[in-house]
Amino acid sequence: MIMTDLLKYRFNNLTCLLLFVFLASCKMDPEQVIKNSNVGGALGTSYSIIYLSDKELDFQREIDSVFSAMNQSLSTYIPTSDISKINQGITGITVDLMFQEVFEISKEIYSKTDGYFDPTVGALVNAWGFGPGKKVLMDSTKVDSIMGLVGLNKVHLNENNKIVKEQSNIYIDFNAIAKGYAIDRLAKMMDEKGIDDYLLEVGGELVAKGSNKIKQKPWVVGIDDPQVEEGRRLKIVIELQDRALASSGNYRKFRIDSITGKKYVHTIDPKTGYTKNANTLGVTVLANSCAMADGYATAFMAMDLNKTMDFLSHQKELEAYVIYLDKDGQTKEFMTEGFKKVVLD
Repeated sequence: MIMTDLLKYRFNNLTCLLLFVFLASCKMDPEQVIKNSNVGGALGTSYSIIYLSDKELDFQREIDSVFSAMNQSLSTYIPTSDISKINQGITGITVDLMFQEVFEISKEIYSKTDGYFDPTVGALVNAWGFGPGKKVLMDSTKVDSIMGLVGLNKVHLNENNKIVKEQSNIYIDFNAIAKGYAIDRLAKMMDEKGIDDYLLEVGGELVAKGSNKIKQKPWVVGIDDPQVEEGRRLKIVIELQDRALASSGNYRKFRIDSITGKKYVHTIDPKTGYTKNANTLGVTVLANSCAMADGYATAFMAMDLNKTMDFLSHQKELEAYVIYLDKDGQTKEFMTEGFKKVVLD
């Protein structure tokens, strides 16, 4: 009995040793890692996709398929897309899984931010000259009129996956979350392909998984300085691992009225209907999904700074970096504790 137990012990230890050696041998050497990449334009912006493997791969066809499906479902710039048809007042459109998921994520963020993230500001986005619709000369009367169409609580997804609007001319615009969601779809595709290490970027929004095994370190990404209107300058550099990142700011998206010379920023306050010239210059959010990061970054630009800081102090799912101007016009920074941990010196 003692000899049997001894043999069993030795066999188990030998098995563990062999398993360890096998796993160690399977670990890719940096020289064996191949960097595969795809770059191009989609969703009105550019994308850069990097994925590591032990062999050459090309997922361009699959990447194009994701963007094509996104456009057909959610692009307000394509008249034949599902969302465009719904915005035109066409009823009976059965929306696909992408639309359903973006709608439900939007509803969640809308609820948690008390309406500061609201895709039904689309009519206001158009009226102020930031969307595909007709720009109008805005005054208080027009703003008040359009505000009657604002409120995601006025839009519902029924059991047949059809959108029901309380008013037919409510305009839905998911552009503030679509890029983030597209990256989540690309990440899911990479996961299904068995890719463990990748860095996906669409229009500055990112998802990173694993690490940069070629350099044997985490993925490193930079965050733009929001006070540089032309060209680029990095404000900070962070490590990004198994996390999504999205940024929002008024520093690049604005228009100048040709008559008055007044600057109108692209952030619309869904509470007032007016463009937001706030002291918040830029927000970067880390979350478990890029759609969530994208939506919350937009909401925090619309919120007053103190509301944003209070919101972040009462939840654990998000980390954030906020660049703002204090009462004296001086540039200041705020970081959650979790964000501080990923900043590189």
